[in-house]
Amino acid sequence: MNILLLGATGMVGSRILTEARSRGHTVTAASRHGETRVDANDPDALRQLLAGQDVLIVALGPSRTDPDAPRLVDTYRRILEAARTTGTRTLFVGGAGSLEVAPGVRLVDTPEFPDAYKPEALQAAEALAFLRGEEGFAWTYISPAADIQPGERTGEYRTTGEELLTDEGGRSYISAEDYAVALLDEVEIPRHPAGRFGVAY
Repeated sequence: MNILLLGATGMVGSRILTEARSRGHTVTAASRHGETRVDANDPDALRQLLAGQDVLIVALGPSRTDPDAPRLVDTYRRILEAARTTGTRTLFVGGAGSLEVAPGVRLVDTPEFPDAYKPEALQAAEALAFLRGEEGFAWTYISPAADIQPGERTGEYRTTGEELLTDEGGRSYISAEDYAVALLDEVEIPRHPAGRFGVAY
């Protein structure tokens, strides 16, 4: 497939790039500082890049350094504006904070959730809520485990809907490499159109 990847230089985005190319896909790696430079908040520029692409992967999160950066939900809105025009199937690298640890209780709302990560987790949850209000468009939002770090590519993972997955020891974890495997599996065989799913060990 022809894939446009936004955020290709990030920790998760770079693993997605490696995984996609290892499977023989043609990837346009776009970021503010990468092979192809683009502003994700510029729908006209995105439309030009989306020409001829089969899939758009959005590996972008809220800025941790720029207080004046657009909110993630506004970036998503502009991305969908472009993707709707071209009809490009779009997958979003999501967050774990909106996954539930109990019915109606999100991870981000628990006392144990680190305060340092709460603002970006709430922005990600807001962006997911926006997507859920968008009908008639093929988007997929993929939440990682609570802990996602560079690690080993095993090719193994479990999936969930709204519930945070944990292992027998209570840990919620996945390597960025296996998150990329799960995302590319979804690219190649769509099982969650217009919805969110989570991945973890």
